[in-house]
Amino acid sequence: MFGKRAVSACASAIRLLNLRQSTQKLKVLNVSYTDCAPLRPKKAKSTRKETTYFADSKYVRVIAGKGGDGCISFLQLWCNERAGPDGGDGGNGGHIIFQASIDVRNLNHISSSIRASEGESGRSKDCHGKNAQHTIVKVPVGTIIRDVNGHVVGDLDRADLMFVAARGGAGGKGNHFFTTEQEHAPKVCEYGPPGEDVSYILELRSMADVGFIGFPNAGKSTLLNAITRAKPKVAPYAFTTLRPHLGMVQYQDHVQLAIADLPGLIPGSHLNKGLGIQFLKHVERCSVLLFLLDASSEKPWEHYQQLVYELEMFSLHLGDRPQIVVANKIDQPKALDNVEELRRRIEAPVIPISAKLGTNLTTLLTMMRKFCEKQNKTNTKLEKL
Repeated sequence: MFGKRAVSACASAIRLLNLRQSTQKLKVLNVSYTDCAPLRPKKAKSTRKETTYFADSKYVRVIAGKGGDGCISFLQLWCNERAGPDGGDGGNGGHIIFQASIDVRNLNHISSSIRASEGESGRSKDCHGKNAQHTIVKVPVGTIIRDVNGHVVGDLDRADLMFVAARGGAGGKGNHFFTTEQEHAPKVCEYGPPGEDVSYILELRSMADVGFIGFPNAGKSTLLNAITRAKPKVAPYAFTTLRPHLGMVQYQDHVQLAIADLPGLIPGSHLNKGLGIQFLKHVERCSVLLFLLDASSEKPWEHYQQLVYELEMFSLHLGDRPQIVVANKIDQPKALDNVEELRRRIEAPVIPISAKLGTNLTTLLTMMRKFCEKQNKTNTKLEKL
């Protein structure tokens, strides 16, 4: 019995060695052909325990600034104690404006409640109050703004495009404003009205270039940790990722790809089981879909079919997205046999990797770059049409 196990282990080791040798040859060919090899990290990752989550949807309440109050005042001079009313007007309250910017990529920095500054009140001697400065909140390019009923009220699809979310209150008038021929000394002024109080739902149209899709505990967080500087939680149990994590892959020609580690999908997600609809909305905001399968599990091809079924039941457009099929955990027993069977059962090409050991990751990164460039060219042609 021990001899059979040793022979089986030696055979698996030989196949893994042959796979690595062929992978190295493929690496050289891909790099020389595409000239888009990924860069090696130049410094170690941060040792902080805090992880930064990626927010692609947020409910925001915006409260514009209140207008300044008008002033009731009468001018008294040494030579004229009744020189007339001189109450100044109040300043205008500040607006809250969303501005599309290329400097931000997510909605983490946006607070759930945003309040603008108030205008200053008027003073005597016809001194008007100062207008409050507008509060400009930067959002990523491609942000969609919805009202509480779900209707789209703003689409910031270009850089520097602005959307006035809430208007500040106008400044109140002082008693000098109400002076007439009949009323020479009015004792009345206006209070500054409050600013608008509105709630919105901010959503990103495009979250990342590549999104990882797979069942729980398939190795998505391990792969993101291996190819980027992100620090998602990695643990040997299901649903370790409850929110999307984002990482950046850098290439030699200074091109960067945004990679998203999405929460795990389970059967029935289109019926809102598990994370359900929330997960599938994350998938909609990725340009290229990477199906990460556990090659050491039983029948990984059925996992792929289940994933495709869930996506098509949620939206038919997701079935048309470019797809990359990756078989992870090839360092586990019987994984290489499942990879060969997986290639026979599905039409898409399969890339075998080991995110834990770093096997074949360069080939995967080169393939991701090819798919993203092809998708960008397709989107550019559609925009011209």
